[in-house]
Parts: sequence; structure tokens; C-alpha cells
Amino acid sequence: MDQIKTGELIRKLRTRLGLTQKQLAQHLSVSDKAVSKWERGSGCPDVSVLPLLADIFGTDINALLCAELDSSKGVRNDMKDLRFYVCPDCGSMITASTEASVVCCSNRLSALEAKKAAPEDMLKAEEIGDELQITGDHEMTKQHHISFIAYVGDSSMMMFRQYPEWELRATLPVLRFGRLYWYCTKHGLMYQDL
Repeated sequence: MDQIKTGELIRKLRTRLGLTQKQLAQHLSVSDKAVSKWERGSGCPDVSVLPLLADIFGTDINALLCAELDSSKGVRNDMKDLRFYVCPDCGSMITASTEASVVCCSNRLSALEAKKAAPEDMLKAEEIGDELQITGDHEMTKQHHISFIAYVGDSSMMMFRQYPEWELRATLPVLRFGRLYWYCTKHGLMYQDL
């Protein structure tokens, strides 16, 4: 193990996730000084910490030990890691499967943080034949509406634009597992598992 290269990789993966050294240390039950030491190449994580560290970074232990990410399997980037961005000026919807720097209408956008929908806020998913009909009772005024609904599975994503003063509706094929996301102009990004 090359301590300097491993430290550089740990720093790169930590910053990619937007974690501070202290936050990473808390997840690992170590001190932030230990994380700083690893990132400077003055030491390396204990073998007992490597599995948790790999899990946090979405990589494998071997990638940490070799300080190399195999682009095909080093960091998991499946569709469930999808990030959503919405421009506050024009309402454009942008997605990215990894950390991205997104600018729209001169605004630097941050990835939206999805909140699990409360039971009363959930959308209705009704199976009709071989389709899944998504509807809801959400207000659809110009000032307060759902601007998009997205279905995200392991390897696919479908997005449905919604418009104020229209009926809230999306139709997708019946899928076994996945997650529905929707963006409310007042309450932000929400999700529910199907």
C-alpha cells in the first residue's frame, strides 16, 4: 500500500461525497486527526476500518489498497445514485449520475436532497393492465405544483414533466422495484419506494 496515493484517493473520494474530515471520522468512529493523517500520507487506515471506508465511498477494499479506481467497477454509479438539479429561474430539470458542477441561468446549482414522503403526501400508483398509473391530489397552481415525476430503477430512469393547472399524471410500465421522485415547487424533492 502506497500511503501517499491511498491518502490522495481517500481525500478525493471524501470531497466527492461532500464530507468534511470530521464527518468521515464520525462515520468511521475515528478521530478527524486520523483522517487528516491518512490524507497527508503520514499513516493509513487500520485493516478493520477498510470495509466500512469502502462501503461509504461505494468502492471496494482492493481499490483503496491499490489506490486506483477501475473506471468500470471502482466506484458504483448506478441509477439509484442519480442527482437532480432544478434551476430556480427557468425551471429546467437536470440530472447527473455522479457529482457534477451544474450551472443554469448563471446560477450554480446544488443537487437537491430528497426527503421521504409522508403517507399523506405520497403519490398514488395504480396497476392498470401492464401499466402503472401515477396520480395525486397535489395542488397544481402556477405558484405551487409538482414540476416533474421521475421513476428510477437500477439501470433506467424515466422522467415526466408536469405542468401547472394540468392534471397530475404519469404512466409507466409495471416495474418490479424502483423509486418515484417528484419535485414540488414549494416543498422540494420527495420520494417513495414502489
